[in-house]
Amino acid sequence: QVQLVESGGGLVQAGGSLRLSCAASGLTFSSHAMGWFRQAPGKEREFVSGISRNGDVTDYTNSVKGRFTISRDNAKNTVYLQMNSLKHEDTAVYSCAAGLAALGNRVWYRQTDYGSWGQGTQVTVSS
Repeated sequence: QVQLVESGGGLVQAGGSLRLSCAASGLTFSSHAMGWFRQAPGKEREFVSGISRNGDVTDYTNSVKGRFTISRDNAKNTVYLQMNSLKHEDTAVYSCAAGLAALGNRVWYRQTDYGSWGQGTQVTVSS
């Protein structure tokens, strides 16, 4: 059974930083692209960042480019999201997701490209 467990969320002032972690189990981690999505109150869940199976390809939604960095450690079955220069509009529940194993070594953007999801971790940025 695939399990994804996020941690690292919390309350931070605008301009601050947080590092999210997502520990995966029950899957061959290195076979899956990984992604981070977020959902703010009253809004639809949106793609934030993705990383390929090998970690050599990454991408971000425009609003976080230059501030967020995704990385993965396949030896630890963990994907990270380093968030710097946080803004109030980054406030959301952040969830990690594991891509479908059959897909290639690239970043995937659609929620339907991901087969397993974590429960999410709350990030609140005070202005």
